[in-house]
Amino acid sequence: MNIYVGNLSPDTSLSDLRSCFENFGTVARVTISPYKVHGVAKGFGQVLMPSNEHAQAAIAEMQGKPLDGHVLKVQEE
Repeated sequence: MNIYVGNLSPDTSLSDLRSCFENFGTVARVTISPYKVHGVAKGFGQVLMPSNEHAQAAIAEMQGKPLDGHVLKVQEE
């Protein structure tokens, strides 16, 4: 299942985001969308988790949680 993660801090790294979601199960892929011109994170990314059950648990737990000073917006994509 693809998970949208919004309101990311520019300081959040791929490994930071992966670590948060690996607490719930296997993470197949993590991306953070960059700005085309500046190379600075746009503030959102995606996490792919093969297990729908693990993904739903991650969404329920991570929605509204703080990461690097920002409150996450997490939903199924």
